[in-house]
Amino acid sequence: MSIDDIRKAVLEYDEETVPELVQAEVDAGTEVHEILNRGLVSALDEIGEKFSAGTLFVPEMLMAAEAVQAGLDILRPLLADTGIKPIGTVILGTVKGDLHDIGKNLVGMLLEGAGFRLIDLGTDVDAEDFISAAQENDADIIAMSGLLTTSMSEMERAVTAVRHANTGRNVNVRVMVGGPPVTQDFADRIGADAYGMDAPGAVERARGFVAS
Repeated sequence: MSIDDIRKAVLEYDEETVPELVQAEVDAGTEVHEILNRGLVSALDEIGEKFSAGTLFVPEMLMAAEAVQAGLDILRPLLADTGIKPIGTVILGTVKGDLHDIGKNLVGMLLEGAGFRLIDLGTDVDAEDFISAAQENDADIIAMSGLLTTSMSEMERAVTAVRHANTGRNVNVRVMVGGPPVTQDFADRIGADAYGMDAPGAVERARGFVAS
């Protein structure tokens, strides 16, 4: 039994076996960050590469993310006890007027699996709620999702509100947007800092923000 077995179990979407293997490594005294990075994060990175290459699709990615979440349920309190800090804090939500959450949830699972602290505000989130949560949690990133074309005007309003808060209220967060109707051109036009074409792309952009 090894950390590589955890990685393989994630790649096989084995939600039941992953936490058993994670607990076994914890009991064996393996460093928590080693289990996280080499067992869970590396597997998600490989899943993301396959998704981007078109060799697997959203259902498989969801299954892998759920397997990672099962492992994170064990590691999360241990990470807090060790004092290991998350690589950044993300405020996540679907914009006001939109109740869809599958894409948002997938992005959230991947972000948490990648080592971010995640504050998920759910769906139908008003612009001020994004800003308030960012202030209260000293967030690095606000990530907004929208599935409906009718949500795009609200997304634009929310991005504008965050930009004003950055200058007038000392919020200092980057804004990422994503969802089926969203494009790079739209993200550029409304002043978003990044566009996540898909869930792995969103994680890559978020990593770039906290590394810069």
